[in-house]
Amino acid sequence: MLKLVVVFWALVGASVLGAGQANDSYQIYVQKECSFTRYPSICVQTMMGSGLGHEQQHVDIMLALANKTISETMLATSKFVNFSSQFKLGGELGAREAQRVHSVKDYYCEELMNMSLKRLDQSLLALKQSPRKNKHDIQAWLSAALTFQDTCKDYASGQISKRIDNASQLVSNLLALVNRITSNHTTTVTNHRSVDRGRFAKWVSQRDRKLLQATTIKADAVVAKDGSGDYKTVSEAVNAASGGRFVIYVKAGVYEEKIHTKKDGITLIGDGKYSTIITGDDSVAKGASMPGSATFTVTGDGFIARDIGFQNTAGPQGEQALALYISSDRSVLYRCSIVGYQDTLYAHALRQFYRECDIYGTIDFIFGNAAAVFQSCDLVLRRHKGYNAILANGRSDPGQKTGFSVQNCRIIPSSDFSPVKHSYSSYLGRPWKQYSRAIVMESTIDDVIAPQGWVEWPGAGGSSLKTLYFAEYANGGAGGRIEQKGAMAWVSCDWS
Repeated sequence: MLKLVVVFWALVGASVLGAGQANDSYQIYVQKECSFTRYPSICVQTMMGSGLGHEQQHVDIMLALANKTISETMLATSKFVNFSSQFKLGGELGAREAQRVHSVKDYYCEELMNMSLKRLDQSLLALKQSPRKNKHDIQAWLSAALTFQDTCKDYASGQISKRIDNASQLVSNLLALVNRITSNHTTTVTNHRSVDRGRFAKWVSQRDRKLLQATTIKADAVVAKDGSGDYKTVSEAVNAASGGRFVIYVKAGVYEEKIHTKKDGITLIGDGKYSTIITGDDSVAKGASMPGSATFTVTGDGFIARDIGFQNTAGPQGEQALALYISSDRSVLYRCSIVGYQDTLYAHALRQFYRECDIYGTIDFIFGNAAAVFQSCDLVLRRHKGYNAILANGRSDPGQKTGFSVQNCRIIPSSDFSPVKHSYSSYLGRPWKQYSRAIVMESTIDDVIAPQGWVEWPGAGGSSLKTLYFAEYANGGAGGRIEQKGAMAWVSCDWS
């Protein structure tokens, strides 16, 4: 009996020792993986409380780590949304914070957090299905989820901002870990990357390519100001859209409307970029919020616009005044005009493709944190009271698969600005956020652009100069700088 007892306790001791060694091994593994994130201590804390152990395989641990991070992020985000909706004036935040609630709602903060939750839900499902196959989608959605939270945080303060910070750190960590997953296929950055001249982005479906290039259109609805169509306003047609791809043909005319749609598959086809125009004149100077000033806002996925114009006519005195605000994944604008002054196009988030479009503006007239490609477009600088800058990319995290790519475009002054263009300074862009990323390649650049090409964000004190990525490659024209030292830089990122 004594021998049996000794053997029993020896086995128990060996089991405990083995478990301890396994737990130590798991902890070492977690610490190693978390070292690749921006917030390693939060990552370790999250995973050590996840209930996983040594028996997990490498891929299983990676998936569990991602799933746990997404779950906690969703919980944190949900708490924020509930907190915002249930908050009463004079509550726990105090009178000063209470005064800001209306402002937060004005800037779509709650809507942005719900948009973030949507992308987190998509990411979680894709991770469960096939993390390798869906890697590029997951990267795009997590990048957007973080962008939406950052945008909300820009307009929030106090406890609200802290809640968003907690969620954003978890999303950032998850994105860093997803970036380490090996894809089923390797996307090589070559001469023309994932978008070649004369072609659409590779994620544009064959059906949508045919629609974009078709000479005859079968529309689900027709809009005409003279009453000859199904509707007299674009808003009515958009509101009538059902699920799936919904094609709206908008006849020539100027439509003074303000439109905000969350529907997927909306397609607008006009009679020409300067023949069919949707226009408005809201602006920050008139009391609108920056996003609220947009003439046309779309947050539903798969948005397509062809042969149509979007304008904001607030003018230079209007300050920030958006013509178009897009947070639509896999959106395409083909042969469109986007006309304004300051902040003309808000390419907010997700994957966007612009081909043969004319975009007019002054300061930061293409801004946001989308993964956006501008191909064979005219980027037209207008006369401004100060200096001009075309691109203002808002990439805030090194793991985000976002940035602006300008390829085979013309960068030129408007006809009224051209005679006095050398009296003002104009730049290719400036870094809106710390990890701003943009490239101008194979384009023709007028000498309206200052010799240094890019300019620092005012008051930044050089903080982003070591973390941004601005590049020029194989550009021509008087402002091309192709022979200048450093102007042959190449961007090594995946734009899929």
